[in-house]
Amino acid sequence: MDPVKSDLLNAWVVSESKIGTMSQCTGVANNFGGPVLQKPVVVKHGISKYFSPRLFSSREARPDVIISCGFRSESHVIKMKRAFKSRPFIVHLQRPRVSGYDLVFVSNHDWTNEFDELPQYERMVGVPHRLRAEEILLRRENARRLYNPQGRKIASVFVGGSNGAYVYDDRAISGIQDAIRTLADGDWQVLVSTSRRSDDETLRRLREIESPTVTVWDRCEPNPYIDYVAAADAFLITKDSVTMPCEALVTGRPVYSLDLSAVPGDRLVKFERFHRDLRETLKLTRSFEGRLEAYSYSPLNEAKRIARVIERRIGFQPGPLTGE
Repeated sequence: MDPVKSDLLNAWVVSESKIGTMSQCTGVANNFGGPVLQKPVVVKHGISKYFSPRLFSSREARPDVIISCGFRSESHVIKMKRAFKSRPFIVHLQRPRVSGYDLVFVSNHDWTNEFDELPQYERMVGVPHRLRAEEILLRRENARRLYNPQGRKIASVFVGGSNGAYVYDDRAISGIQDAIRTLADGDWQVLVSTSRRSDDETLRRLREIESPTVTVWDRCEPNPYIDYVAAADAFLITKDSVTMPCEALVTGRPVYSLDLSAVPGDRLVKFERFHRDLRETLKLTRSFEGRLEAYSYSPLNEAKRIARVIERRIGFQPGPLTGE
């Protein structure tokens, strides 16, 4: 396509409204430095779907780039490209079910040999996200002062939930409890946060840990997740998440993965492939074996890297990206 002649790229992000997919698109788009307009795809059923507002109009200011994620966004994005006479450069952040995208990013753990022959397909590590290293750095001093009054090292422990590849049974939850107690006994101040997938039983069991050096988010106060990321000297993250280790890796600080009870099947194979790629191929993470030790790696920032790839593909010549 012709080079984009503009000081900034105008981007739309199209995704289901759930934060997991929307944040991937927004994380990439924010690195263009220009305006970002969210176009959430709301699933309607029955008669209500006939009264839903239109997702877009061809009379709107035409975007330079449209970034999408999730299969429900795909048909909408293809319609947008046609409505704007094929001008927007359209990008998808997982393998699409339809053809027509200009550029597709597929995670290493989902990559298959057939993609090697498709020039519009590119690899990515895990998933992009909205956390930015410069924001984390700005929050670090205050976060450490708030959660670390004794001046101990801080370990942030992020816990998810059953997902088809791993299950939070009694064995798994007991293992998490034991790991947290081990860290607390080893001169770490431990900050524990659950995710949207964590069930009530998991939270209850975590709050059974009685230690002055362990803080478990109770879900009553605002989510302290970003401050937990900022404050951490090291991370311990359960293996059911792809996003949380990718977010922690933007900091350059040690990231350890914690085993859970596995559920045999294709989903487990993909998750184990993801963790093996991070741990063995890229040397970014380590398996938790009772200790958190310092090690070095180049911080992972796929959102910024993907934005740069898109810019090159459309012939855009920006100034430095925000945060550089």
